[in-house]
Amino acid sequence: MNKIFLLSVLFMLSTGFFANAQESVSFTLKDIISLAKSQSPASLQAETRKENRYWRYRLYQSNYNPQLRLSGTVPSYRQEFSNVQQPDGSIEFREVRQNLMDLELGLVQEIAFTGGRVSVNSSTNRFDNFIAAPGNPQTRWSGVPLNVRLFQPIFAFNPLKWDRLIEPLIFEESRREYVEEMEAISQRVSEMFFDYLVAQVSLDIASKNLKNSEEILKIERGRYNIGTTYEDKLLQVELQVLEAKQDLARAKLQMETNSLRLKSYVGLNESLGLTLVPPAEIPAFSIDVDQAIAYAFKNRSDALTFERQKLEAQSDVAQARGQRFQINLNASYGYNNAAFALNDIYTNPNTQALVNLGFQVPVLDWGRNKARMSQAKANQKLVDYTIDQEIINFEQEVFTKVKNFEMLRDQIEITQLSDEVADKRYEISYRRYQNGNVTITDLGIAQQEKDQNRRAYIESLREFWTAYFEMRALTLYDFENGQQLYDEELERD
Repeated sequence: MNKIFLLSVLFMLSTGFFANAQESVSFTLKDIISLAKSQSPASLQAETRKENRYWRYRLYQSNYNPQLRLSGTVPSYRQEFSNVQQPDGSIEFREVRQNLMDLELGLVQEIAFTGGRVSVNSSTNRFDNFIAAPGNPQTRWSGVPLNVRLFQPIFAFNPLKWDRLIEPLIFEESRREYVEEMEAISQRVSEMFFDYLVAQVSLDIASKNLKNSEEILKIERGRYNIGTTYEDKLLQVELQVLEAKQDLARAKLQMETNSLRLKSYVGLNESLGLTLVPPAEIPAFSIDVDQAIAYAFKNRSDALTFERQKLEAQSDVAQARGQRFQINLNASYGYNNAAFALNDIYTNPNTQALVNLGFQVPVLDWGRNKARMSQAKANQKLVDYTIDQEIINFEQEVFTKVKNFEMLRDQIEITQLSDEVADKRYEISYRRYQNGNVTITDLGIAQQEKDQNRRAYIESLREFWTAYFEMRALTLYDFENGQQLYDEELERD
């Protein structure tokens, strides 16, 4: 990993001094994946999403902690002519120049078990009458030295109770989704790696084919000059040379296209020259289907999603039930006082008590509550049935991917052997052609088979490694090293 960054830094420094020089760096599949996970735009987006979900969880936790709040109005000045109703019912217009200020400091605590709220408060009010009659005080004070309030809904929906069940699942999902996103990056960059590698191999094949075709053309011209071959064969070889040049041009274009896609995704300098090294070894391990399914349910976020969706459906039913009628209990007990000086409101204050029970019950709602409850319960059933089907699909997906993975491993061995045999056959055919024992047509067939088997081998490598990282993403388990990719206890620490 350090080697990769060092080479990248050296390259960027060198381009500053040698504008015409192009650095070429070799990367293995593991190197490219490590680089993509550390600096690619996709990895940075995943990190940002992880951070956003973390702060959402912290916000949820803060709902259960006490909050110290300061509220008030400073100032509330009023200057106008106000209509004042007299005892006989007439109206007098009086000039008013007043100011009212109030401050309240309260410690508020949500009650998660009941959904209520309790607070301890202290408040002060100041009233100024700037046109008070002579001899009357201009300033008056009132306040509540201490007050305890309780607000408690009865038989209502309690969001704090359900949040305590659902929000931790959402946060745990997000942490597992981050690991899944990083594995998805591995899978995506491995596809681009082999796209580039196929283009690299195709360019190498096209270059060799052009070189061989030009050498064959020299041989055919020599034979034509001494009369041992016909002009149509010579023209056939000339046509092959032209086709080889076209193949080389297409291979270069495809190479540049795939190179740009890979560099853009990983976050590499576009002027950096890349040489990709195919994986030399195939990991030797087997995957048990039942074990893979068990790891998938244990580690994947989908398993938590199923549980969360059921809880959310239950929450919707509870919310519909809580909307049938409303009963709220308000209670307050403390002390208050009024005085002409601020200090006096704290001397021998009077008892302040308040209790009220408000309710709102529908007498005739034309089936509104019944419809609301029935809709919530029907949705809960739908969620349960949908989750049951998703669980079946989830198991089938893991089962299919495991079987496909084992098949791809066998396919690599076959395509690798076919590549070696086809390459050897072409070399033999080429030597026999030089000796005049093989026709140009047979040599062309051998060349096509060589190229096809070489590409087929690279494609089989691509399918295997893509499936390899797909299995890691599906189970969040590294079967090669026998390690969990997500450890819940370690994440909590």
